[in-house]
Amino acid sequence: MTEYSRLKTSRSAAIKANLDYPIIDTDVHTNDFTPAIEDYIANYGGAQLVDALRKAESSRLNSKTDGKDWYQQTPEERQYNRTIRSPWWARVTRNTLDLATYTLPELFYQRQAEQGSDYSVLFPNNVLAPTGAGKEHRQALQRAVNHYHADLYRKYSDRLTTVAGIPMNTPEEAIEELEFAVKTLGLKVANIPGGVKRPIKAIADKYPADKYPEIAKHASYMDFYGIDSEYDYDPFWAKVVELGVPVTTHYGSQGWTGRSSISNYMNNHIGHFADGSQAFAKALFFGGVTKRFPQLRVGMLEGGADWGAHVYIHLVDRFSKRSLKGLQNYNPDLTNSNELYELFQRFGSEFIEAFPLSNEELTKTVLGSSFNRYSRQPAANELEDFAAAGIETIEDIRDRWVNSFFFGSESDDRTIATAFNNKANPLGVKINAIYSSDVGHWDVPDLTDPLAESWDLVVEGVISEADFKSYVFANPYKFYTEANPDFFKGTAVESKVSKIESAQADKGLVTA
Repeated sequence: MTEYSRLKTSRSAAIKANLDYPIIDTDVHTNDFTPAIEDYIANYGGAQLVDALRKAESSRLNSKTDGKDWYQQTPEERQYNRTIRSPWWARVTRNTLDLATYTLPELFYQRQAEQGSDYSVLFPNNVLAPTGAGKEHRQALQRAVNHYHADLYRKYSDRLTTVAGIPMNTPEEAIEELEFAVKTLGLKVANIPGGVKRPIKAIADKYPADKYPEIAKHASYMDFYGIDSEYDYDPFWAKVVELGVPVTTHYGSQGWTGRSSISNYMNNHIGHFADGSQAFAKALFFGGVTKRFPQLRVGMLEGGADWGAHVYIHLVDRFSKRSLKGLQNYNPDLTNSNELYELFQRFGSEFIEAFPLSNEELTKTVLGSSFNRYSRQPAANELEDFAAAGIETIEDIRDRWVNSFFFGSESDDRTIATAFNNKANPLGVKINAIYSSDVGHWDVPDLTDPLAESWDLVVEGVISEADFKSYVFANPYKFYTEANPDFFKGTAVESKVSKIESAQADKGLVTA
């Protein structure tokens, strides 16, 4: 296959040649060869599973009304039905070599040097398609898909690993598939949906989905597992930690309010991964998941890292105002009625003369909605939003946000500077931005570009060389090995890290 190599012309390969540490790519998208995966699934579980996969994939890709997708509807029908504009032309096609590369494991394995990577985590396009299947087929189909990918990439495990798709409809289902993926298939990264759409029971009870499908389609909410869930997902998070599995998600928000344009895909797309992942991450934080499971490591991909810094900063700022101590500034019981009355006498006597009120009545009137809006004041256990997260100091916020979460940033994303801005980030921390090339998707027309594009940020002064090293090596390495110390055992990364450590030991240096 050497005739297909672009190694000599790859900017990324040239940059990689001057680095003394490995490159870990946390987000590579590959294409399943449809006849092969369908044949495998048919042999695995019968033709009904193949039909389930086709239906699930079709429903995921298209927004349909009355069986007609966006392209089949007239502009009037789209307006009438509010049919959201879905993505199109989302894969690399003009670059034929790359198109083949994302479909053929051996070719991708051989071209990693051109990409400038030592190790890549792969997200095949069908890995979570089973989550859109019906309940009767979902688990069996997910298991078959995971088994196919495990078999397909196993012999390339020194440089490539594929994720295991984990359905999250119930904790029990998620645990079963996670255990099978890790213990039987040998997979070591979980890919989950960042939320599950569930019916609003008050509406579903009156309008059952089988009789009112259009109502059911819209009368729903998103369950993000960590807060306000109908299910207790702690057993699942406990199993994740027990098995040493880093959790990843590409959780988007296209179709949510503000991202539901019926004509413009970019309007719906820009920022949608950040918004979706933010909802998921905040649910884990405020639900106390990262408090109860400090070893849990979660990587949220394709949304950039700036939102991780943004939320962290606002968590710290709001805690100072909305902690139990801070809330006392707004406690209506602490208003001094006598002082308030005296101030009205001195500076607003005309009000008192026109509206004669007692001290208490005046206080209630001035407090207005703060006093009268609700049927009662909150009970002690209803007061603080930070209670379940167990936050007592801003150091707790750091430990349960910054330490637990990792943020996939694409190579040309200049907003990554925010993640590394330890002057703005409270306690002088840097957010865990991890290199996520996103090769295989439309934003990477050539797989040899991403690492070089990331290095351009150093050349332009957006990030430092030290930050670049953290981004492409140290942070990804930390993400996987803090979840599982043996994650890179037997891989190209292990051998390179061992050489680095040996060299540092020879020089009397302490390893980072």
